Amino acid sequence: MNLRSKALGAVLGAGAAALSLSLLISAGCGGRAAHPSVVPPPANPQALRPPEAFAGIGDKKERSQALFLEASRVMLHPRCVNCHPVGDSPLQGEEGKVHDPPVVRGSEDQGVPGLECTSCHQDRNAQLARIPGAPKWHVAPKVMAWEGRTPRALCEQLKDPARNGGKSLAELIEHSAHDELVGWGWKPGADRVPAPGTQAEFGALVAAWVKDGAECPREESRP
Repeated sequence: MNLRSKALGAVLGAGAAALSLSLLISAGCGGRAAHPSVVPPPANPQALRPPEAFAGIGDKKERSQALFLEASRVMLHPRCVNCHPVGDSPLQGEEGKVHDPPVVRGSEDQGVPGLECTSCHQDRNAQLARIPGAPKWHVAPKVMAWEGRTPRALCEQLKDPARNGGKSLAELIEHSAHDELVGWGWKPGADRVPAPGTQAEFGALVAAWVKDGAECPREESRP
């Protein structure tokens, strides 16, 4: 290679390096990320970030999407998904195994005659027997199944009164923040891993999501 070729190669290499550095600076120092609503979860998987943590997202729609992604970490946790199965039996454990002993939802999602949910599950945890319990214990209707949902599909489902128990967005906020059966997810008893954060923190995220437009995240987004 002659000196002229070497000089040209050096110039091109320097230009490429400068362009790469410029792109990195743009993406990391004030530039728009490709998917700004995809916010990675906190280092502690049991923590939830409050709505204030998303205040730096200037676009209201993108902020709403990010808030839902954070809230979906609760809804897609085994403590919630296990009671929102797509099949006729509730699930158990961190792996979502089929309920043992075998039970089915029945016509009213509360078991079949002689083997209703409340035959074993009372209004509180039975610590010695390791049987979970909370008021109105039952499996969610099939139309409200969350098992296998993406955050976007879950979001669209929650906004649809035909698939969310007939609730308005305001009622969803109240349900998330104060319902006792929902609250069991943070006090599951025995050695079960609770849902991330607290019920109050979850309710605040849902309220902030609604306030910013109740936008659904992109299909490829993950919590």
